[in-house]
Amino acid sequence: MTINRRRLFGGAIAVGAAGVAASALGACSTDESAAPVAAPTPGAALRVGSGANITLGPVKHVEAGLLNTAYIEYGPITGTPVLLLHGWPYDPYSYADVGPLLGAAGYRVIVPYLRGYGPTTFLSAQTVRNAQQTAIARDVVDLMDALRIDTAILGGFDWGSRTADIVAALWPQRCKALVSVSGYLVTSLTANQQPLPPQAELGWWYQYYFATERGRLGYDRNRHDFNKLIWQTASPQWHFDDATYERSAATFDNPDHVDIVVHNYRWRLGLAPGEPQYDGYEQRLATAPAIAAPTITLASDFDGAAKNGAAYRGKFTGRYEHRVLDGIGHNVPQEAPQPFARAVIDADHL
Repeated sequence: MTINRRRLFGGAIAVGAAGVAASALGACSTDESAAPVAAPTPGAALRVGSGANITLGPVKHVEAGLLNTAYIEYGPITGTPVLLLHGWPYDPYSYADVGPLLGAAGYRVIVPYLRGYGPTTFLSAQTVRNAQQTAIARDVVDLMDALRIDTAILGGFDWGSRTADIVAALWPQRCKALVSVSGYLVTSLTANQQPLPPQAELGWWYQYYFATERGRLGYDRNRHDFNKLIWQTASPQWHFDDATYERSAATFDNPDHVDIVVHNYRWRLGLAPGEPQYDGYEQRLATAPAIAAPTITLASDFDGAAKNGAAYRGKFTGRYEHRVLDGIGHNVPQEAPQPFARAVIDADHL
């Protein structure tokens, strides 16, 4: 399918920040006494279209593996499938603007609520509330099976990037192309035992909080304000309003949410066990397998000194591009929906 990217994304993103500045200047008065119009920051230009959609559309459900998975769907059912995966503490609203853009371009877009979020539930009360990385990746493969999707373009950020990376690495036949914010995020339990410089450790304060029972209780009691603080610190230049946050905050009321979040971070630090059925997957991931699918990696201000992507370039052995979104924080698809959607389409055509 041929995509008219200029029509899909509009002039602002198609021509970039310089074009936005030129348009603004052209629209202002030519009176020499008029105050000069400052060019927008890169982040402001990249945020064009953010917040355009305040609803997700109907929530669908399907039994997939261990879960009754809730998901949002955009676009024609005959389109090339795209699975978009959210992170913590976020939800499918991260793709509220990306989904319609890709649906309008002819893609079939699936945005699931991960285990422990929103209306996604476990089929059995006896299932371990396990959030190790391969359990969540297996959920995605099970969802693809349930929806009879053989292969899809995968995209994500935070937990979603990690999950998409793992599916691409362990089930390469299921991944047509990949868009991964922050690059190669496969967790190494061995590496996680090594300390980081103090400033880096400070940024992960919540992981150590969750390692304590006080932290688990605190998150359970205060998850609304806790997660709003994470949004603010992870995206300091994204001035979201209360309504935007509240739409996502409802997702954290899932009865399994606290168990899933706490287990995820304890497991990463070696403080909580995984399950034996995932041992084979974890052993394969321990070798840090390369990803051969065509890939576009995205970096933002959240990535700090690592935003150039050099640290993980060698992990992607197929056709590849790396893009840096200056002025954008951690929640890349919600903060910069048009660049994220373009990355999905461009990865499909690498």
